[in-house]
Amino acid sequence: MCAIKKIPCDVTIDNSLSMLLEGYCFIQNRCDRYKTDIFQTRLLGKKAICISGEEAAKIFYANKYFKRKDVAPKRVQKTLTGQNGVQGLDGNAHYNRKQMFMSIMTEENLKKLTDYTIWQWKVNSAKWRSNDIILFDEAQIIMCQVACRWAGVPLQKNEIRQRATDLGKMIDGFGAVGLRHWQGRCARKRSEEWVRGIITKIRSGKLSPAKGTAADIIAWHLDQNQKLLSRQIAAVELINIIRPMVAIATYITFGVLAMHERPECRTRFQTGDNAYKQMFVQEVRRFYPFTPYVAAQAKKSLIWDQFYIKKGTLVLLDIYGINHDARLWSDPYEFIPERFENWSGNPFTFMPQGGGDSSTGHRCAGELVTIEAMKASLDFIANHLTYKVPKQNLRYRLSRIPTIPKSRFVMSKVRRI
Repeated sequence: MCAIKKIPCDVTIDNSLSMLLEGYCFIQNRCDRYKTDIFQTRLLGKKAICISGEEAAKIFYANKYFKRKDVAPKRVQKTLTGQNGVQGLDGNAHYNRKQMFMSIMTEENLKKLTDYTIWQWKVNSAKWRSNDIILFDEAQIIMCQVACRWAGVPLQKNEIRQRATDLGKMIDGFGAVGLRHWQGRCARKRSEEWVRGIITKIRSGKLSPAKGTAADIIAWHLDQNQKLLSRQIAAVELINIIRPMVAIATYITFGVLAMHERPECRTRFQTGDNAYKQMFVQEVRRFYPFTPYVAAQAKKSLIWDQFYIKKGTLVLLDIYGINHDARLWSDPYEFIPERFENWSGNPFTFMPQGGGDSSTGHRCAGELVTIEAMKASLDFIANHLTYKVPKQNLRYRLSRIPTIPKSRFVMSKVRRI
């Protein structure tokens, strides 16, 4: 039997502040420092183990070893994910809820998503008329409109901006302290109240979303005990459809930034090469920061790579670090869409929205939604808009979670072609 190795320890009273200050690079910095894929630290007063690399991802997404229930910090649940949503479930409860989400991701629904996305960009961009716009803000509004239409959620004209802003603040607040965080909490309360009202109207017959839409499926979904989801949980899960779609505005902004900094990429987009569009979108999702890390708890003691992980230990997997791991990606800090031309499809090396199996595991169920909405949006911008990029601060900070270019990408003299 192999001897148990001691886990490198980052000696400190508590690393919570360092995690906040270092952001996406927190785990990667220490893995580099200790030349390891595992180290021990303390976060929020508790012992935690951080892991990185392909083999770490494989063990992390093995459901027999780790659980998600009651693991995510309350600050994340009260801004980003909501309480008692699919992200924090295990076993039969998770499988039941995950199948609910996967039933929405049909080929027909994904085709509708693409159509709605293109249509909304056409409608909204017609109003810009050579004005200056902030791309990130406009993309959030567009994706909110697309998300609600696609999900079967009614959205009145006079509430579009408020709903988009609230959904955006929920995303922006989960990795923050102070004002940003509290704005995210308030935005979630407003959003949950709004969507609870929609669930009530559906169940009372006052609202009838189209069959097969997220609103229809979630409102009438039966849990593993054959009971309707509570009105609150149904609201949380319906928000878990529309909120991540609003988050796609971040990827759209980074995609346009990539085209701006690498004009040859926009030229390739304009040729109609669908294979290249897929590669470009995947490289945007790999290269630019989005998810920093994900957490789980060891539900039984285990030995991984000769390291002992005790039952009940909090474990964080380094998503950003794996997507930039030089052992997995050549020149990981270079933007190279062509790297995906012969990509193997390994779900443990490319994990912008979590790893493992999306149909049964904890990889995001909406990954295909993200890809299709990005392709449709970036294709429209590359082929149907002309614009200037004025001087601005396009840098983004890896210490900020979630991050976005400082200027949120200002476009001037925007015109439809």
